[in-house]
Amino acid sequence: MTDSTDSTDSTISNVGSKVDANADIIKLTASEIAFRIGSGELTAVEVTEAHLARIEAVDEKVHAFLHVDREGALAQARAVDEKRERGEKLGPLAGVPLALKDIFTTEGVPTTVGSKILEGWIPPYDATVTKRLKAADVVILGKTNMDEFAMGSSTENSAYGPTGNPWDLTRVPGGSGGGSSAALASYQAPLAIGTDTGGSIRQPAALTGTVGVKPTYGGVSRYGMVAFSSSLDQGGPCARTVLDAALLHEVIAGHDPLDSTSIDAPVPSVVEAARNGSVDGMRVGIVKQFRGEGYQAGVVQRFDESVSLLKELGAEIVELDCPSFDLALSAYYLIAPSECSSNLARFDGLRYGLRVGDDGTHSAEEVTALTREAGFGDEVKRRVMLGTYALSSGYYDAYYGSAQKVRTLITRDFEKAFEQVDVIVSPTTPTTAFPIGERADDPMAMYLADLCTIPTNLAGNAAMSLPCGLAPEDNLPVGLQIIAPALKDDRLYKVGAAVEAAFVERWGHPLIEEAPSL
Repeated sequence: MTDSTDSTDSTISNVGSKVDANADIIKLTASEIAFRIGSGELTAVEVTEAHLARIEAVDEKVHAFLHVDREGALAQARAVDEKRERGEKLGPLAGVPLALKDIFTTEGVPTTVGSKILEGWIPPYDATVTKRLKAADVVILGKTNMDEFAMGSSTENSAYGPTGNPWDLTRVPGGSGGGSSAALASYQAPLAIGTDTGGSIRQPAALTGTVGVKPTYGGVSRYGMVAFSSSLDQGGPCARTVLDAALLHEVIAGHDPLDSTSIDAPVPSVVEAARNGSVDGMRVGIVKQFRGEGYQAGVVQRFDESVSLLKELGAEIVELDCPSFDLALSAYYLIAPSECSSNLARFDGLRYGLRVGDDGTHSAEEVTALTREAGFGDEVKRRVMLGTYALSSGYYDAYYGSAQKVRTLITRDFEKAFEQVDVIVSPTTPTTAFPIGERADDPMAMYLADLCTIPTNLAGNAAMSLPCGLAPEDNLPVGLQIIAPALKDDRLYKVGAAVEAAFVERWGHPLIEEAPSL
């Protein structure tokens, strides 16, 4: 009897120790995890199991993941441990777990883009981003939830249900990449990948208190990334610290001959910039169009405090007037739908994915119509119809053509601004996270969530969002946006690292210290 009791007590003790160890592991940064794996203090399998256990414990409430590849992740982790045992050199993120937005193809793993029309589709190849992650021995935990075809600002447009914001599960985590940002904020992964067409990396980062970066357009390959708006879409890194984002940026960036829009130029030294953050002597621009009516008081307060902090750190603040920015939202919602109507024409029910009505009684055209009716959600249909109209004969010049002219004006405003300043800062979003369902029936209110982020996509510049505190009225995260000229992505990390270090020194990291426990 005594032996049995001792055995039971020992088992309970071991379980408790493992839980404590897992809790410690999931709170580590990606750079800390990589260092401990490289030194042998932790194994990649231990780290992966800790995050898989966290997913199992909390994701039923958060719904950050659409698919968890448990066996695949553990196999990748074992391969990393075997490399270390053989004495092979490990990369800077070897063994670190990552959550991958379900818009990148992954060989043998479902890719749905948050849509019923691709439910159950298993890609036969990896996206370039996926390949580079695997080559760097990053452990891919699974695929994250998103607005269908990346069309949305809240992750409520997913065909598989909304994702909750870990700060308050009744609120949105932003979109379209809400699953990736929520995975970070709930400690289900230390790294994630998102895509940014009009703010879909930065806006979720702001609402969840994490770091998100939209690299220069063409800086990260789009091959294997399911297209929404080809002249705007850009993959990028998501993390909980600026340094972690920089390390991930270097892994996924660089020229790719498989992508005709990929820039054939060296990747900026983003990791070096993140390790040597400073704004001393830099000129930082404040655009007057990025504030005013519709901005939450707490967001403006935290932004103004951030500007004051930049001054204290040695930056010169320069007021800027960019009048074309007021037209950005209108231009975007003609250009993006027009391009999506073209890109989504391939989903016809005849080649892959969902097929409805193929019973011998319907023509090919009818099968296509029935498949699209069943497979596409309301927001996708809305944008396809709008884009098709804007591209139609007699309306092309009036709508799409005019929007492209506005895009040129916005690009010129940025060019003039960057003649005066090194970077531009603004709030990332006008408000903090809003309640799930609050804007579901008001598309215009939803679109306004991207007011500050869209101009950067239209111009192709680089931009970052990082947490700058909590809004006092609701105790929810506020994001600070940093914008840099094209191919000057390192400036984002130089400024972001300096601001992050100052915030942590004064108030502690808002996510690590104050995010609610799940």
